[in-house]
Amino acid sequence: MIDIHSHILPSIDDGAKTVEDSLAMARAAVADGIHTIIATPHHNNGRYSNEAQFIKEQTAELNEHINNANIPLTILPGQEPRIYGEMVEDLQHHVALPLNDTQYVFVEFPSDHVPRYSGQLLFDIQVAGYQPIIVHPERNQDLMKHPDRLHKYVERGALTQVTAASVCGKFGKKIKKFTNQLIEANLTHFVANDAHNTTTRGFCLQQAYGEIDAEFGQAKTFMLQENAELLTQGEHVIIDPPSPVKKQKILGLF
Repeated sequence: MIDIHSHILPSIDDGAKTVEDSLAMARAAVADGIHTIIATPHHNNGRYSNEAQFIKEQTAELNEHINNANIPLTILPGQEPRIYGEMVEDLQHHVALPLNDTQYVFVEFPSDHVPRYSGQLLFDIQVAGYQPIIVHPERNQDLMKHPDRLHKYVERGALTQVTAASVCGKFGKKIKKFTNQLIEANLTHFVANDAHNTTTRGFCLQQAYGEIDAEFGQAKTFMLQENAELLTQGEHVIIDPPSPVKKQKILGLF
């Protein structure tokens, strides 16, 4: 399996603190059935600034440590930028980093709201030749209350990635339920671990795919897995027509 979202690079954000932590995460990833990880350290989120060239250097160093430890895992360079107005310019000037130098770009919203300019910026990113991927929308309070906003973004060409731990219920029943609604409505295109360590924010991608397979069938599981591979190669991913999230019945009525 390929994991497109991880904080495995040591000492540069709130993920792995040391090389030893990174190696422990690498071993846990392999145990979870993963052979390739895109390292996506935080960027421009108010705490961390990790620019493209620095991330590439850190990725190369970690691959050396992993090879020396005989761990069958490959790390690719990526970035998790918090949405900001200069993203397009920074992509063009090689400050912001697409995933594995493809056209795919992570976009993170603040956890409690969606900035008003988000729709315009997602459009501008596409006009510039990139493909925005909204990360963990199932954990955004604003989108949970107003899922029609996410539907609008996806209808207009944005992609999304949900967290494996959300699928598995590790963030609670409410987020698990909303995650399933997004999968059912074709409002997400990738599942990834977003691992930060081996304990509180670890690896459960294999379990997540198992739950998706049981709930939605093998075709959905294969599509999500194949999309991760297509992404790393810079190829077009599989996109099913999105639908609005279904309203829940209350006392038997809509």
